[in-house]
Amino acid sequence: MAVVLSVLALLVALVALGLVLVTSVPRFRRLRRSDHDLADVPDDVPGLRSEVAGLRLDLETALRHLAVVRYDAFDDMGGHLSWSVALLDDRGSGMVLTSIHGRQDTRSYAKPVTEWRSELQLSPEEEAAVGHARG
Repeated sequence: MAVVLSVLALLVALVALGLVLVTSVPRFRRLRRSDHDLADVPDDVPGLRSEVAGLRLDLETALRHLAVVRYDAFDDMGGHLSWSVALLDDRGSGMVLTSIHGRQDTRSYAKPVTEWRSELQLSPEEEAAVGHARG
């Protein structure tokens, strides 16, 4: 009886081993193919680094620092219809756009900004927009 149980246990173990091998072989084949693909990666790395460096340069000049300040330009006006928006890149260069809303008219202004400052005089609201955009 012990011999029969041993033979049955051996058969069950062999069947289990066969199932493991049947399910594992496709994985090993995929891994072997992946290893072949990985051999090509070092050739691509310098090109990818060059592309990433170019993207970083582009990102520095992207207008990523934005802030809007809404306010009442005149005492007799409500609703914060006037606004100033700062549009700046990582170096603090860009512009401040301002729209001043009055009862009779609306005026718009654009002022250049370099290194977080403008050569033109900025209103307190425009300075606040630049400050908020800077963080």
